[in-house]
Amino acid sequence: MQLNMPATKSNLIGLRKSLALTKEGYELLDEKRRILLNELNLVVHQANKVQHDLEEALQKSYALVDKAVVTQGRIKVEQTSLAVDIKNDISISSRRLMGVSIPSIKLQMTDKPPYYSPYQSNFYIDEAIIQFRDVLKMLAQLAEKRITLMRLAKEVQKTIRKVNALEKVYIPYYTEAVKIISDRLDEESREAFSTLKLLKQIIKS
Repeated sequence: MQLNMPATKSNLIGLRKSLALTKEGYELLDEKRRILLNELNLVVHQANKVQHDLEEALQKSYALVDKAVVTQGRIKVEQTSLAVDIKNDISISSRRLMGVSIPSIKLQMTDKPPYYSPYQSNFYIDEAIIQFRDVLKMLAQLAEKRITLMRLAKEVQKTIRKVNALEKVYIPYYTEAVKIISDRLDEESREAFSTLKLLKQIIKS
């Protein structure tokens, strides 16, 4: 290793401080990496569950619509659907986790049932409305989880790069630099001691 600095005590003290700070930074970043990875694994599990539930809910919802079409006809179902008045309001907030903005998406629905006269209405349409309400809520949850996954994954990559740089570049560099300068100072100290001893012997003689 080529060290382009003089072997002085002040440089040695500075390098030791840099090494200590680098190790402290490494420990903090490594802890951050572990926390983010744990959170990432948790969100992946949650997102998979929401995705699975959403697919099942969609299958049930479209199956109910198909049954309604079979029993009442497509035109009647379309006309009935136009009477359904459900307003959706999305609110988005966030929290911070290790410097990452984690979104929280809430879907608020307001409606005033009944939407249509019960006369000649269809049970399947009522059930389909309930199912699709749940589907919309699941879509909001899935969007929240996917955004969270993208942000966490990006931050994890950045943190891993920093941890690797500290572990494989900076810590070895400062460790080796401290060793080289310490060895040079020890050697100079021994040489100075030997020279001083020799001078004393010369003076005595």
